[in-house]
Amino acid sequence: MFEFSWPWAFLLLPLPWLIAKIKPVQHSASARLRMPSFASLAALAPKAVQQNRTVHWLEGLIWLLLVIAAANPKWLDDPVALPNEGRDIMLAVDLSGSMTEQDMEYQGRLIDRLSVVKAVLSEFIEQRQGDRLGLILFGDTAFLQTPLTRDLNTVSQMLSEAQIGLVGRATAIGDALGLSVKRFSQKQQSNRILILLTDGQNTAGNLDPEDALLLAKDEGIKVYTVGVGSDGRSGFSLFGMGGVGGGSSIDETTLKHIAEQTGGLYFRAKDVAGLQQIYQELDALEPISDDAQTFRPQLALFYWPLLCVLALITLTILLKVLRGLKQEN
Repeated sequence: MFEFSWPWAFLLLPLPWLIAKIKPVQHSASARLRMPSFASLAALAPKAVQQNRTVHWLEGLIWLLLVIAAANPKWLDDPVALPNEGRDIMLAVDLSGSMTEQDMEYQGRLIDRLSVVKAVLSEFIEQRQGDRLGLILFGDTAFLQTPLTRDLNTVSQMLSEAQIGLVGRATAIGDALGLSVKRFSQKQQSNRILILLTDGQNTAGNLDPEDALLLAKDEGIKVYTVGVGSDGRSGFSLFGMGGVGGGSSIDETTLKHIAEQTGGLYFRAKDVAGLQQIYQELDALEPISDDAQTFRPQLALFYWPLLCVLALITLTILLKVLRGLKQEN
């Protein structure tokens, strides 16, 4: 859409005509006040142009272009949605040795648990426009891989680069929960959500899950826990010689307890479809606010009439020069 920022500037259009009508008090009636710039242009113009009053049209056109530039014309593009406050979501991903177990069915074949988590979680991250995401990886201990940020590409990249054994082969659920509490405590106001994905039970770390749970409740953090892994046969496992899985080792009792005490939910992901369904339910449980903000990109156009003015003045000067050269010849 095209518009003028200061349309009242067009009230100046009759100003040269009004000034020309003013008669100086101490001068003859034939003397009239003219705009200095226009007088200069008239002096530069060829006599023939002055005689047929074309110069007056030129002056009027220049004045019109100057008023248009003063009105600040601009072009407004379509409204663009701005990210609203959204949610603060921390993702805690288990990198223990058992995450290499190939018991997750995908496209007719069994693949390891971490690969499935990465694939589905990457899709989840892409859909979190307007939210701030952070990434915690845990094994023998927990460490912050990515702080809360709106740069979703970085979070996705850090997740894709995560490797089994990066922080040991054990499972420190308590440390992961405690580290999330610490990072959320630095935010004064936020919708605090932790999604904790693990395939085991707490076997390491410095903080007991129950103690970490108390901290999470005090900070008002809602925890969604996800147990990853099937109950049946498995394929090859890097850390266990694989073939037949020993069944699920997920501490569902603890994960359910953490979720219930913080107002979240516990999910069990036995395959890719189950994991995808979990994220769809999270979208419904924690919707983004409808109070979206928008802005309209603006493109300034005032320099176009100014360029036309410059071109007209240049043309007038060139005409006078050419006329002078003809007279000399």
